[in-house]
Amino acid sequence: MRRVTLSQYLVASQRDKKLIDADLRLLIETIARACKAISTRVNKGALADGLGSAGKSNVHGEAQKTLDVLSNEILLEANEWGGNLAALASEEMEEPSPIPTHYPRGEYLLLFDPLDGSSNIDVNISVGTIFSILRCPKVESGAYCEPNEKAFLQPGTSQVAAGFAVYGPTTVFVLTVGEGVHGFTLDRETYTFVQTHPGIRIPEDTQEFAINSSNMRRWEPPVKRYIDECLQGKDGPLGKDYNMRWVASMVADVFRVLSRGGIFMYPRDAKNKDGRLRLMYEANPMAFIVEQAGGAATDGNGPILDIKPKGLHQRCPVVLGSRNEVERVTSYHQK
Repeated sequence: MRRVTLSQYLVASQRDKKLIDADLRLLIETIARACKAISTRVNKGALADGLGSAGKSNVHGEAQKTLDVLSNEILLEANEWGGNLAALASEEMEEPSPIPTHYPRGEYLLLFDPLDGSSNIDVNISVGTIFSILRCPKVESGAYCEPNEKAFLQPGTSQVAAGFAVYGPTTVFVLTVGEGVHGFTLDRETYTFVQTHPGIRIPEDTQEFAINSSNMRRWEPPVKRYIDECLQGKDGPLGKDYNMRWVASMVADVFRVLSRGGIFMYPRDAKNKDGRLRLMYEANPMAFIVEQAGGAATDGNGPILDIKPKGLHQRCPVVLGSRNEVERVTSYHQK
């Protein structure tokens, strides 16, 4: 059976299903090409002097890896000239980057985490890229507003597309345009993304959880209660044995949830009272993807996608994955 390429899938989504327009199709294809370039550099590792620290910190005070900086540059250079974006925002940059005035300006806004899980690079564990696409708001005259930080501060429900790439044993590009979730694997012989995971659905129940247990002493009671019950296995109130998985790379952990179910948790705690992950670059796109695959995503109190952002680099607690498990954790918070 002949497989569908990413380009063919996007053309069908535009022409036949009317889910996207030409500009959004071209934007997603450009992001995918940038992910191919990042994948190549990640795969070369030490052969291309891509390991180690870049010798500086990002806007969050976190030490940047060499590939953090390179991946950010690849995404900026690939997307600034195509004519379908008004501005870009990166987890690695303090302010949004408007499209240079000598290039045409489009209607979309792009947010991205250029290299999620980059602390894993030097030990050869999967890393990835996460992205979210919004429409630039319009003013009363009907023109698009100035693409400053305020333009980006839209709830996750406003996303028109989101996705991520995992650079692991294979490079996989996961995408939603609001009608389900599909995965595409990079064929390195033809250098094309080919659909290998159509219509991804997350099982409603699971026996697998992912959480950084080194933070246990700082967890809130609802989180501690849930994990304690998981660890009790068949002898506990949940009546089944659980496995724990933790890669410390959100793209890898979420792709595992999409592939076979599970729950991924990075909750608020006594140290990170606002949560650890970024709402706009990580939580919102992943929540959109997970919900489109039949799962659920919450900050403990309500859906992540309903949060009204107050800042471009706002942090957020994250609990996402198999619906019944996420709802259980939410109910513990409500109690």
